[in-house]
Amino acid sequence: MISLLSRPAERALILGLTALAVTACTSSERGAPPPIPVAIAPPPPAPTFAGPVLTGDGSCTGPVPTAAAAIEIGIGECEIVRLKGKPPTDVLVGEGRSGREVQVLYTEPGAKELYFFVNNKLDRIVK
Repeated sequence: MISLLSRPAERALILGLTALAVTACTSSERGAPPPIPVAIAPPPPAPTFAGPVLTGDGSCTGPVPTAAAAIEIGIGECEIVRLKGKPPTDVLVGEGRSGREVQVLYTEPGAKELYFFVNNKLDRIVK
């Protein structure tokens, strides 16, 4: 039996094909793969709220609604002032992850009450 590698012409052909195959595998002539499209979600819409709100000095930006009859979760910032009957001791107004965040402090004789509002709605009370 005659080996294919024993003939010089066939050996050159096999070596040439092998070299071509190796070169094709490592060739940098292929372009970079196309970029993968990435969908970027739009930011969530800014929270909206209605009605007047408290300013840093404790005053309201508009007429105070008279809908709330008691201090309870969900009432507006200005309604707390109307229900308490006097301006707050301190008001902190800021922006948080949920939107507008307001802290209203009332110092009562022997106690302090802190009201937390998120987007003009009473969220929680700390006494």
